[in-house]
Amino acid sequence: MGFILFGLFAVFIFLNIPISISLGLSAIITIILFDFPLVIFPTMMYAAIGKFSLLAIPFFILAGVIMEKAGISKRLIQFANVCVGHLKGGLALVTVIVACFFAAISGSGPATVAALGAILIPAMIHEGYDKGMASALMASSGGIGIVIPPSIAFVVYGVLAEVSIGRLFIAGIIPGILMGVSLIIASLFFIRNNPNIKKRERASWKEKGRAFVDAAWGLLTPVIILGGIYGGFVTPTEAAGIAVVYGLFVGVFIYREIKIKDLYKLLIDASVSSATVMFIIANASVFAWVLTTGQIASSMASTLMSLTTSKIGLLLLMNLIFLIAGCFIDAISAYYILVPVLLPVVLSIGIDPVLFGVFMTVNLAIGLATPPVGIDLYVACNISKVPLKEIAYKVLPFIFAMLVALLMITFIPQISLWLPDLMGL
Repeated sequence: MGFILFGLFAVFIFLNIPISISLGLSAIITIILFDFPLVIFPTMMYAAIGKFSLLAIPFFILAGVIMEKAGISKRLIQFANVCVGHLKGGLALVTVIVACFFAAISGSGPATVAALGAILIPAMIHEGYDKGMASALMASSGGIGIVIPPSIAFVVYGVLAEVSIGRLFIAGIIPGILMGVSLIIASLFFIRNNPNIKKRERASWKEKGRAFVDAAWGLLTPVIILGGIYGGFVTPTEAAGIAVVYGLFVGVFIYREIKIKDLYKLLIDASVSSATVMFIIANASVFAWVLTTGQIASSMASTLMSLTTSKIGLLLLMNLIFLIAGCFIDAISAYYILVPVLLPVVLSIGIDPVLFGVFMTVNLAIGLATPPVGIDLYVACNISKVPLKEIAYKVLPFIFAMLVALLMITFIPQISLWLPDLMGL
């Protein structure tokens, strides 16, 4: 059964059929071939998406769309620019820092690249940065969007693995910052011998204050979302709804960049993105059900355990699996395919499932910028008009830097668990 399920999935992917449809087709054909009740397919699809926790996904997507249109991204960029833009490589620092902030608003890697790249990539090129390097840095920074909370990826993993989404959110903060630091170090190394980069004049304290005041409404967004969750006032789903209302308030009444006539398009954009994610979840859940019910997941887990009895060896092997998966499939599909197989292995060797969720997500974040199917790479290429071949070469130092961060996150559990443990979550 496992050979047929994964064989069909591989064939459909090779035929360039979208991943969501490939998952559903391979699952339904396997269901038919092995005489499972066909009614399982629609039942499982509905059950997978009919969960209160998953309501956070369309709300966070809508919040990200609204806040991008509200002009929050450009104000965050301006604030970061007046703070560190005068340094050598200042715009590279701005790119990573703002990506971390915007990640706490959008929760999505491609959304982060699209919102910030349209401003930052042309700005870096104008100030003397290599076009391929600027695009590669933006694509790499976008991956932080699924690690720093609120993260759509963590919502999906939390529902699937039945662990606290709030604990996952807090566990992602320090790893996300560590990824950002690794990218800053790599970018400074990249530009060390570039004489073409222009240095901006140091901004005055008055300019910094003005930029801070202008960006304050955007900076408050993660405080309101996470403060509400960890203050015990709201659930992550309710916090996502509050983020939508807050974004509309800021966009319509404070910055006045959203008009009533814009709401229709904003809702359409968010609906299309939400429908795409939920369709993946619905199909992937049936695939995961076949994996589990057909004893495929348990036999694969046993096989994995037989390869090595070393905890370090198993963790390295799992990281390798995640990295390869991240090169070809999106994070949500990867969760539904791999978590049923690997979570029992993780629990058997005493790994906290929250830590497992964090380092799995970091792997998949790296995959967003890894050829040949890194979604963030294609978004950055579309903005900068740089060929994929060039950006794929220039992204390698950033991938290496994030891999170093990944190894630290995997083998030093307190990087992820210290903060949630400190908060008593």
